[in-house]
Amino acid sequence: MSDFGKRIAEAVKSFWLTRESQRSRQRSTGARDTGLRSAVTGGRQMNGFVSLVGELLRSAGCPETSLHVGRRVELPGWFRAEKHWDLVVVHEKQLVAAVEFKSQVGPSFGNNFNNRTEEALGSATDLWAAYREGAFSPSPRPWLGYLMLLEECEASREPVRVSQSHFTVFSEFCGASYLRRYELLIQKLKRDRLYDGVCLLTSRACDGSSGAYREPDAEARFETFARGITAHVASVCRPDLLGA
Repeated sequence: MSDFGKRIAEAVKSFWLTRESQRSRQRSTGARDTGLRSAVTGGRQMNGFVSLVGELLRSAGCPETSLHVGRRVELPGWFRAEKHWDLVVVHEKQLVAAVEFKSQVGPSFGNNFNNRTEEALGSATDLWAAYREGAFSPSPRPWLGYLMLLEECEASREPVRVSQSHFTVFSEFCGASYLRRYELLIQKLKRDRLYDGVCLLTSRACDGSSGAYREPDAEARFETFARGITAHVASVCRPDLLGA
């Protein structure tokens, strides 16, 4: 796992190229869902990251039959019947890991940030409640991961006003940009143990198609995220390697 930088760059490049390809295809066919919205509703932009994590898990000893992407990724919830995760590892009828891969691009960051926050909180809360109630029995505690790729641009870096009509918001949010708010979200998701591994990457539209990216938070680097999930999956799928 020594070439993380190059492999992350390839996934970032895939994100931007897939996004532009979807937008161009919808414009050429005259589809109603055109423009920037097509890049959000088209899906598949994060497949490069899904493939990368899947490859790392296979290298760590995860059998192909235990790794699920795209199909058979539904897991039961407590507050809802089920949820589709982006990547799921189920080995010998045990839930080993589940990961969400998310992205956000401009120009509208406000409502989308709130939606992403609610999704992240809701998904984790629902899964841990289901785990508490025995939905995945006899599984030991699974590993939960969250990876976010955010467009870095003027709109995501400029300070955002907060509304304090009745009560004072926590000081770290005052004047914080959406990029900073994502850093805070990612940190708190990990520190409150809603997710075992988190990752935050940023990339600019102007050079993202060449694979350029940044990791703004030392606590949410991809390498740490990757080492966490591979170690956990290996401990379940290949316990014979622990003493090697």
